[in-house]
Amino acid sequence: MSARARVQKYRQSGGASDLARVEVLVPHARREEILASAARMRLEHRSSKRRLEALCAEAGEKYSVRIFDNVDLARASDLPERPSVVAAALMERGDARAFHLGRRILAELAS
Repeated sequence: MSARARVQKYRQSGGASDLARVEVLVPHARREEILASAARMRLEHRSSKRRLEALCAEAGEKYSVRIFDNVDLARASDLPERPSVVAAALMERGDARAFHLGRRILAELAS
């Protein structure tokens, strides 16, 4: 596999699949501030992604047989399609607790 193919695969399905490369011109004195801000944004994004994955895993553990029997999660891409499909299934076919979990997933997607 060539280096170009590896980079393209990483950007499509690897750790940088949901990040965008940005190049900006900033004053030299404020460079560190911009770098720190970018690092903070990446950290917030990754922690939000982990929370969504945890909520989807919780939904799978609790409601997999009753709710996801007719839903093919393998056809949904990772973010944000899969959590929205899980939330819709929970809210449409579940009980009150499943509905609440679906609303939590949608709230996490919105933030």
